[in-house]
Amino acid sequence: MFGEFIKKKRLGSGLSLREFCRKSGYDASNWSKVERGVLAPPQEMEKLSEIARLLAIEENSEEWNYLVDTARVATGHIPEYILSNEEVMRMLPAFFRTVGNVKPTSEELNSLIEKIRNGV
Repeated sequence: MFGEFIKKKRLGSGLSLREFCRKSGYDASNWSKVERGVLAPPQEMEKLSEIARLLAIEENSEEWNYLVDTARVATGHIPEYILSNEEVMRMLPAFFRTVGNVKPTSEELNSLIEKIRNGV
């Protein structure tokens, strides 16, 4: 998810892979692997801020939150706003069981996403 999002934003900004890497200091072959989901995205806020700046993503915007959250989730990290919501945390085991046994419909996933976003 992180890689797809970044690649779409990068291309939308008119930046080639090599130009983006030149400006960000990343190795092009490794960054290509990040965009394809082969390598984990950076976790350091300083690096994520630099990526956001290059892609004209305003900090604390919806896109910024998505950038940070997908970077964290790619390494198995659950975002703090979910961890701090007791009701959502109580629902996570049931959600994981459901996902593991029966694939939820798009509507069910969207409903859960809305509940999480709205703090249930």
